[in-house]
Amino acid sequence: MRKASFLSIAAPFALAVSAGAASAADEGTADTVVVTATRIPTPEVEVASSITVITADEIAAKQSQTLPDVLKDVPGLNLVQSGGPGGQATLFMRGTNSNHTKVLVDGIDVGDPSSTGGAFDFGQFLTQDIQKVEVLRGPQSGLYGSDAIGGVINIITRSGSGPAQFSASAQGGSFNTFNQAGAVSGSVDRFHYSANLEHFHSGTTPVTPLNLLAPGERRNDDYYDNLTASTKLGLDLTQHLDLGLVARYTDTHLRLTGDDFSTFPSTPDAQQSANNTRQYYTRGTGHLVAFDGALDQTVGVAYSNVKSLDFSPHGAPIDYSGERVKLDWQGNVRLANDETLVLGAEHQRDEIRVPVSASTTIDSGYAELQSAFGDHIFNTLSVRYDDNDRFGGKVTYRIAPDYLIRSTGTKLKASLGTGFKAPTLDEMFHDYPDFGFFANPNLKPESSVGYDVGFEQTGLGGALNFGVTWFRNSVRNLIADNAAFTSYANVGRAVTDGVESFVAWQPVKTLTLRADYTFTEANDEILHQELLRRPKHKISLNAAWQANTHLSLNATVLALSSWIDGNRDFSIPRFEAPGYTTVDVAANYDITSRLAIFGRVNNLLDRRYENPTGFLQPGRGAFAGMKLKL
Repeated sequence: MRKASFLSIAAPFALAVSAGAASAADEGTADTVVVTATRIPTPEVEVASSITVITADEIAAKQSQTLPDVLKDVPGLNLVQSGGPGGQATLFMRGTNSNHTKVLVDGIDVGDPSSTGGAFDFGQFLTQDIQKVEVLRGPQSGLYGSDAIGGVINIITRSGSGPAQFSASAQGGSFNTFNQAGAVSGSVDRFHYSANLEHFHSGTTPVTPLNLLAPGERRNDDYYDNLTASTKLGLDLTQHLDLGLVARYTDTHLRLTGDDFSTFPSTPDAQQSANNTRQYYTRGTGHLVAFDGALDQTVGVAYSNVKSLDFSPHGAPIDYSGERVKLDWQGNVRLANDETLVLGAEHQRDEIRVPVSASTTIDSGYAELQSAFGDHIFNTLSVRYDDNDRFGGKVTYRIAPDYLIRSTGTKLKASLGTGFKAPTLDEMFHDYPDFGFFANPNLKPESSVGYDVGFEQTGLGGALNFGVTWFRNSVRNLIADNAAFTSYANVGRAVTDGVESFVAWQPVKTLTLRADYTFTEANDEILHQELLRRPKHKISLNAAWQANTHLSLNATVLALSSWIDGNRDFSIPRFEAPGYTTVDVAANYDITSRLAIFGRVNNLLDRRYENPTGFLQPGRGAFAGMKLKL
């Protein structure tokens, strides 16, 4: 039964490319440009929203192979993955549900229309073609519509320019890992291109805790194989008109240990289950600048298709298939040098093909006014209307001012916004009669109000940056089981609040140090208890050192406090799960300008921990490889 539990979802179950890029350690610097917070390239110092930027250079320095590796130490997020590579990976942003984060890839909404909660599975996304990731925290439905209660994650992939460049890499190591990647990019006259092919293989990852197995029973290790191909193409027809196309295809095969529910409590299956997925995303765009730059507009059409086939030793295969078609237009109107009006319209159709047939359409319009008052005060005000053919209309908004004191390097910021999450097609139309559980087509959207207040400070000539942000979200009409446990109903309420803080120091040009601390309280307002899988304390420490012109070193420490969880089959619905600390180290060495070798050790101290409970995370793993550029 592919069904979500109250307030956990994972429990027992382009936007335009910015004009610049910067690491998360560069928060508050004048040259950092972000896109996601306002939908147009904006200097980060003029943005009040809490945002973390992760660049391709950072991903390469840490040798992160999958998106969970990239996101796991970002402040305000708790990432949960059912085992090793390929296991279902979800995240809780600022304590909200795992389906309360909108995920975009080059402007494509990649949430799964066929899944119970509609959430994106981060575990299937490889990193080869990522240019940067922007993590925007706080309710953002005023610009992005449904799903953006916790925030937005925007993944921007690489573009091509200049002479043709070729790269290839291979690596191997623990858990029968063998990965390969290749890429080509460049431009010819007005045509620019980038194409990537990546293969990830992990053959023997221990996931099932031995204490759950019968005496003498052999553990079956997880097997995962991922082949991803992607491309980004562009054609500049004139100085002011260009066309673009992005496409991404992923084919994955996962063999895992499921659960045998023929006994209570259940036990891990002696035989493995399997999950095969195919994901296809594409978007075409036309971009026109008119009236001497006073009007900058983009029209796009996107299509996504996600198919999943689950095999279990206890029954027939189960097929899931969903697709999304989206038409969008955005126009940026320069009213004055310090005033920009952003207008947008969208039409979206979501559809499930199997195991049920159902669809919904959403028509949306939004407006944002971005203003500057002198050189110190900046503000964005947005409002959006979404008309869903299933439940009607929804109005959301957001206001985000900040005040800069440039002489002291001080930034004061605040934001207030609303968010909503539309009920999914599965929740409205997928019945489970064998379990006495039925869908509810009369569900209303979940909704929220959230705000935050904070400051950022720069010192020591820009070598030191630190800041603190306090946040609070109130979520109501949450979709959960009704009192009889026979259907869904809008009966839940929750409040999350906490603090995000960071300090980044560059004592010398070649060394960058950063520390992040997040405190989160997330409570069920109906049952008056902590929500599942939301640790109160999270600390991440990172050191990046360019030892010389050839050698770079990177180390990351991640520590999480205990949290409330259920056991593997939730026969024990609540208990305190222990926290953990991990250390990852990586080294890159450039033999020549074209040839490099690299290596890393994950979980250096070989900590054995489960997150979620009942699923072991990988122990110490050593990996090494080589990269060639031509």
